[in-house]
Amino acid sequence: MTIFSDETIIQNIYDDIGFEDITTNSLIDDNKWAQAEIICKEDGILAGIEIAHYIIDYFNLSISSSYIDGDEVHKGDVILEYEGSAKDILMTERTILNYLMHLSGIATLVHQTVQRVHKSNPNIKVAATRKTTPGLQKYEKKAVEIGGADSHRFKLDDCVLIKDNHIEIVGGVIEALQKAQENVSFTKKIEIEVETLDDAIKAALFGADIIMLDNMTPTQISEVTEELKKRYVRDEVIIEASGGIRPDNIEEYAKLDIDVISSGFITNSATSLDMGLDIT
Repeated sequence: MTIFSDETIIQNIYDDIGFEDITTNSLIDDNKWAQAEIICKEDGILAGIEIAHYIIDYFNLSISSSYIDGDEVHKGDVILEYEGSAKDILMTERTILNYLMHLSGIATLVHQTVQRVHKSNPNIKVAATRKTTPGLQKYEKKAVEIGGADSHRFKLDDCVLIKDNHIEIVGGVIEALQKAQENVSFTKKIEIEVETLDDAIKAALFGADIIMLDNMTPTQISEVTEELKKRYVRDEVIIEASGGIRPDNIEEYAKLDIDVISSGFITNSATSLDMGLDIT
């Protein structure tokens, strides 16, 4: 996934400014020149550097940096150096830092989570969910990929994902699958969320491409996969475990016969990676 020039990023800056930066404008002349550097204050995985470059370029500031998204950074590393209008540097400071810190925090947590899972099973994919911040979804999803996980569905048109509320309205797992198969292009995979062994078996037998085992314990998931093996359909479906999976229990799920572990935790509970801007 590539982030293209995005005017919403610049709009974020002007939303932050309001009518004007009254502090900077009252203290600093228009022709004042300055140099700045952004320093990492803790170890992590860098994300958001493309956005920082975009903002800096937009304001015609000169930039120097050898870092790219996905780089491992350490406390004390200078990840960006740039110079130009002192007013523009100060005016854009917080927006640049917010993007870098927030997205690097996600990439760092994702990286740690993937490492934890792959110690038990390097073949399991870690995936995000759609539990993202409104307006920041595409950036947070990119940070997930930078950290080494799968972005999962990006938008509602990416694939069919039949959830519990769909099933409740339609009338059952089989009915929901049949309607999706009748009405959706063959080019789209069909995933269905289930919470019981019985529904998982129905989903596998009636042609689901992906079965999401939602809020099941490791023991319950093992029962599902064993039963699917007995019916010779385990290898016909992708098994995804989701719901209530966190860093403190994810290794229990990584030991199971599953293909994907998805977790909202990696986007909605990540702590920002601490960084700061200094005028040099």
